[in-house]
Amino acid sequence: MANNTTRRRRSSLSRVDAKEAVDLATAQTYSENVFLFAPNLIGYTRVILAALSLHFMSYHPIYCTIAYSVSCLLDAVDGPVARARGETSKFGAVLDMVTDRCTTSCLLCYLGIAYPNYAILFQFLITLDFSSHYMHMNSSLVTGSTSHKKVTSDVSRILYAYYNNSTTLFLVCGGNELFFVALYLVKWTSTPIPFDLEWAPVVGHYLKGLTYAQAVALITLPVCVLKNIINVVQLWKAAKVLVGVDLAERANARREKLERQEKK
Repeated sequence: MANNTTRRRRSSLSRVDAKEAVDLATAQTYSENVFLFAPNLIGYTRVILAALSLHFMSYHPIYCTIAYSVSCLLDAVDGPVARARGETSKFGAVLDMVTDRCTTSCLLCYLGIAYPNYAILFQFLITLDFSSHYMHMNSSLVTGSTSHKKVTSDVSRILYAYYNNSTTLFLVCGGNELFFVALYLVKWTSTPIPFDLEWAPVVGHYLKGLTYAQAVALITLPVCVLKNIINVVQLWKAAKVLVGVDLAERANARREKLERQEKK
């Protein structure tokens, strides 16, 4: 097992030398330019829209919400486009993850200012999000996985169900983002939902007096809780994988040392 783990790690990290990779990226042609792959262009668009949302965040909630929402929705587009065009790339995968983490973190920073009594909670959510994804990405690399989304059920049934079902992934991530956007809009809206409408006799009993933003935040709160439970699981499983690789490598090093001593 130790030998297999070490072999997978070496094969995944030693394919291309860093200097060779830089030279290849510098010399790439427009016919095969990874920076210009369609899904990566979508990624750049997401970054621009996210930046626009941050620009409008403090004074124009409508423009901010539109730009932020479109940026998040495009996250569901770049993957299918990459697979359909045969333009999947490690750069694109990392760009996608970094954009997700930075965009959400910037919104949470604003929410920490808008809700100062809960600032430490938003700081915790940022820390958990970054740390769990960073450790998960590294644990995927050292075990030779081609993608951080390729998690088997024997490693974690929860992560397997989360990453290997595109509908589940979209609903959980989308619901989590929708919760934070709703919290943002709560600070800008004050008109209660008109529950005297015929279609809302039952719902109105539970959401009476709430604004649309407050109602959406209340409905999507369980999704946010679920997403962060998944982050905790991801952090713990990644830590165990990294420790397991350490143990395997140490055992392999001791075995090789013993073999060298026996040869003497």
